[in-house]
Amino acid sequence: MEQISSWVRRQLSNPQVVFLTAALVVLFVIVVYAGNMLAPVLAGIVIAYLLEGIIRRMQSLHLPRWICLWTVFIAFMLFLVTIFFWLLPTLYTQLAQVVAQIPSMLSEGQAALMTLPQTYPELFSQAQVLELISSLRAELTGLGQQALANSLYGVTSIITILIYVILLPILIFFFLKDKRRILDWTHDLLPSDNQLAIQVWHDVDVQIGNYIRGKFWEILIVWWTCFLTFSLLGLQYAMLLGVLVGLSVLIPYIGAAVVTVPVVVIAYFQWGVTNEFYYLVVAYLIIQALDGNLLVPLLFSEVVNLHPVAIIVAVLFFGGLFGIWGVFFAIPLATLVQAIMVAWPRGSEPEEP
Repeated sequence: MEQISSWVRRQLSNPQVVFLTAALVVLFVIVVYAGNMLAPVLAGIVIAYLLEGIIRRMQSLHLPRWICLWTVFIAFMLFLVTIFFWLLPTLYTQLAQVVAQIPSMLSEGQAALMTLPQTYPELFSQAQVLELISSLRAELTGLGQQALANSLYGVTSIITILIYVILLPILIFFFLKDKRRILDWTHDLLPSDNQLAIQVWHDVDVQIGNYIRGKFWEILIVWWTCFLTFSLLGLQYAMLLGVLVGLSVLIPYIGAAVVTVPVVVIAYFQWGVTNEFYYLVVAYLIIQALDGNLLVPLLFSEVVNLHPVAIIVAVLFFGGLFGIWGVFFAIPLATLVQAIMVAWPRGSEPEEP
């Protein structure tokens, strides 16, 4: 107990540690209690941070900043227009078709499951199969209706869309345009003795910036590779499944395992156990293998030096704490924790004579 008290007194005597702790507490309180209200602002900061990396690379070619800023901002607006007026309607249409097809899938699945008692009488009884069918029917129907309802009345409600469509581009533009003024104003509010916080931010900036930009390109590459492969093989709902596989890379290990289920299920109900089904499964497994063994090392190359166990623990912990957003940002948050642990003072500073 004395050692713990001594450690606490030593840390509280260090103004840099006190400032870093206070900043982390304030950030946590803002995200937890004001995250919904400030969601457009927080999203604008994150997106502007990502776009700033592109602007800096363009400026390294000796281009004026205002040209780089307008070029990147216009490209981002075209990307948003494509998402809202082409991708989202396509995804909604295919999701509605999948929900409408659930009853027929259940009928075919029921017929396949009813053969289990005859094929494996020592493992399955007819009563167990009927109970399993009833549970699956209720779960799948509920999940399909919930997904469709959320797509209509959840995040994509009219008010939310208007807020993000109008406010988000404006916030991003001014964050990029007045970056230096905002940083100078923030710097004036901070205490002068903040080297520890600056060191943590430098480590997090290098790691998270490269990680998020790498993930963006990984999502696009995996998404379009899966979409083209599924389309060439004739799989239904190719765009919806391609987007799901692309987004699954945000959740390491767990995402790839979870998204495999809808891909295999839809392929099975479309073709059955045929050559086309096996071709699709083999092609999908090849894409996953190339992503994990070729694409990820090329894009990241040890950018995020976290053990797989640490990544899984971060996904479970931050997912339970912040929900789906905690799952998506588990690795950046784990990187922040790692940077704090590396920069945190290990012992008392030697006293000056």
